[in-house]
Amino acid sequence: MILVLISMLIYGLFHTLLAGQFKTWFQRQFGDRVFYGLYRLIFNLLAVITLAPAYLLMSIQERNTLWEIPTNSQPILLIIQVISGIGLIVSLLQIDLLRFLGLRQLMAYFNDAPLPLPNENLQIRGLYRIVRHPLYLFSIVSIWSVSIMSDVYLGFCVGATLYFVVGSFYEERRLVKTFGESYIEYQRQVPWLIPFVRLPF
Repeated sequence: MILVLISMLIYGLFHTLLAGQFKTWFQRQFGDRVFYGLYRLIFNLLAVITLAPAYLLMSIQERNTLWEIPTNSQPILLIIQVISGIGLIVSLLQIDLLRFLGLRQLMAYFNDAPLPLPNENLQIRGLYRIVRHPLYLFSIVSIWSVSIMSDVYLGFCVGATLYFVVGSFYEERRLVKTFGESYIEYQRQVPWLIPFVRLPF
């Protein structure tokens, strides 16, 4: 458990560097056009690749079962998994998915279109009226909704949840910088990550 948790914390730290110092270095080193055209895709690819150590550790470590959901309760768990899966899909469809993946920027780069792309409109409808970070919410629900919880997988769940929570704060800072008072007003009206629960941030 501890090794998986540590690997997830290292992943979170690396991800933070990708979104901070490395991002700044990359822009200085390769110029604005390469940065705005390619960095998002590179960022996403590195994010996937650097998850590999955690998955490797989970596959080779001996697992001890911490708890198991009774068989008669597993249909409820299945319903939760289906809802979280649908929520993830709907959340992705409500944003510019190609831009989220970095593919729209890549197409603009190779088509000699202007970069950076114009700012997206602030998304405040649909699931974004329930919480400000539905992608993180449904991701957290999805990873925890398992019928058998092992010590190894618990380390992954704790690390991933911390990553989503901390990542949401970094994203909020970026969104306030991008949208200003509009996003601050959105923060006042819509809960952060837990539906119907208003926290002082």
